[in-house]
Amino acid sequence: MKRILLKLSGEALAGDKHHGFDEETVIGVANQVKQLVDAGIQVGIVIGGGNFWRGRSSETIDRTKADQIGMLATVMNCIYVSEIFRYVGMKTAVLTPFECGSMTKLFSKDRANKYFSRNMVVFFAGGTGHPYFSTDTATVLRAIEIEAEGIYLAKAIDGVYDSDPKLNPAAKKFDEVSIQEVIDQKLAVVDLTASIMCMENKMPMFVFGLNEENSIVKSVNGDFSGTKVLV
Repeated sequence: MKRILLKLSGEALAGDKHHGFDEETVIGVANQVKQLVDAGIQVGIVIGGGNFWRGRSSETIDRTKADQIGMLATVMNCIYVSEIFRYVGMKTAVLTPFECGSMTKLFSKDRANKYFSRNMVVFFAGGTGHPYFSTDTATVLRAIEIEAEGIYLAKAIDGVYDSDPKLNPAAKKFDEVSIQEVIDQKLAVVDLTASIMCMENKMPMFVFGLNEENSIVKSVNGDFSGTKVLV
C-alpha cells in the first residue's frame, strides 16, 4: 500500500501504566513507522484518548462537554507522539478540525496531501470536532477523505473475537470477517457509525495487537496475524 491510516489505541500507548504514556512503547511505535516511511509509504495517524479520558463512562457532566474533553485528550496524545516521531528522525504535522492556537494546523484534505508529498507523517487529532462522534468515526472519516488504501487498527488485543477473550477463555478469533458480519454480530471492531461508513465506502480494516513484536511493520508488509475486516 502507498497510503495508510494507522489508528493507535491510547490505552495501548500507556503500556502497563494504563494511564498517560509509556515512552518506551511510543518510541517502539515510532521506529516501526519510520521503517514504513523510509520504504515510501505515506502514513496518517489517529490516536484515541482513553489513556487520559473516557467520557462515555461519566454520568455527572454533560455529554457534549465530556466529548470535548476527549477531543482535547487526543490532541495531547498526537502532540506528544508527534514529538517522539521527530525524535527518531521523522517529519510530522498535527491537524485538527478546530483552532488550537499555534499548536496545530486546521485540517483540510489539500493540506494533508501537501504534507504527505513532503514525506511527513500526518496526525489527525481532535476527532471530527463534534460531540457524539468517536475516534473510530474520525478514523474512518479521515481515511476516506485522504483516500487511504486501508485502515490499520493497532489495539491492546490481537484481533477480532466472537466474544471478549478477557472474559471468555474459549473466545474464537477471526482470521477474516466481513464488515456486514461485524455489524450483524455486534463484534465492536469500531462503533456502528464507523462500521457503516467503512461498508459504504469499501474501506478495509486490519486489526492487530500493538504489543506484538514489530507488529505494525509486519501487518503493513503482509505478514499479518490479526483479523482482516473486508467489505
